[in-house]
Amino acid sequence: MIALRGIPFESHCEHHMAPILGKAWVAYMPNGRVVGISKLARVVEAFAKRLQIQEKLTAQIANAINDALKPRGVGVFIRASHHCMTTRGVRKPDTDLVTSRMLGCFRDDPDLRREFLSLTA
Repeated sequence: MIALRGIPFESHCEHHMAPILGKAWVAYMPNGRVVGISKLARVVEAFAKRLQIQEKLTAQIANAINDALKPRGVGVFIRASHHCMTTRGVRKPDTDLVTSRMLGCFRDDPDLRREFLSLTA
């Protein structure tokens, strides 16, 4: 498993234009092809620059890595604070949203998925 942990990102909610601040954990199981770790951070950054919802952001990152590298599996975990939730509306500070997307062996192998998710704690 190749995992890059705690990649900070900034995005904006497509519904409220309010900031989303978070971190992403990205892992993949190579299938003969690897990429420099900075490329994983760049994938997160590229999709985060768009107006987003976190669920879509998580899926876009996983799908892009899966399509480009054709690995045995991809795991993406995101934890973020949404200002539309914390500073306006219901005003619930110290809340965060957690999303994940598992493809290939990360979805099929519970032990591998558990190992990846243990890296996010």
